[in-house]
Amino acid sequence: MQFNITFRQFGASDSLKEYAREKVERVNRLLDRAGEAHVVLSLERHLHHADITIHSGAWVLRGREKSDDMYASIDLAMDKIERQLRRYRDKLKTHHGKERVHHRQDLVNQHKVRHAVFEMPPDVDGLAAASEAPAVSAVPEPKPASVTPVQPAAVPNAARVVRATHLAVKPLSVDDAVMQMNLMNNDFYVFHNVESDALCIVYRRKDGQYGLIEPHAPAPVTAATGT
Repeated sequence: MQFNITFRQFGASDSLKEYAREKVERVNRLLDRAGEAHVVLSLERHLHHADITIHSGAWVLRGREKSDDMYASIDLAMDKIERQLRRYRDKLKTHHGKERVHHRQDLVNQHKVRHAVFEMPPDVDGLAAASEAPAVSAVPEPKPASVTPVQPAAVPNAARVVRATHLAVKPLSVDDAVMQMNLMNNDFYVFHNVESDALCIVYRRKDGQYGLIEPHAPAPVTAATGT
């Protein structure tokens, strides 16, 4: 297995690198063909984040966790991956056995979508109302001629993108899309539905069920005929 590790917001550590390598290589017991693993360790707001991605043929496995200790975060992220591997172990082997030669070329030609995470600005209406409200004063005082009026601070009027990633859109059945979503420990997954030949989104519902969003062509309008 090819192993890559990236350290962000803190210095590289040989001990952490070897620990992560040993943990990741444990998936070889559950996978027949784990090709590449990429580990990103980062420190954000005093929390230690571990983001582990493993490629196995056409499938992508991912585990992300955070804690007060980087070693614990690595353990928790790998626990997520191994839990999904045990769940889909037989299916992964079946799919690998049926993989066709031209399947790799299909992956090269796949489409991509942009997933942006953004934050909304403060309540613009509320801030504007507060800035326009007249000041209450018992005795109004004249403004000195030498004082320049203070301009109100600019109010943001657009959402700010925090981060953005590009996701590959693979041709899959609905069942396989749910499997891929779970292998990545995501709450949603965008895919090209091979059954309907349409761009679809599968997602996990709060009640434990799964939802599917897909385009629906309206029924053709039949012109009314007079009698």
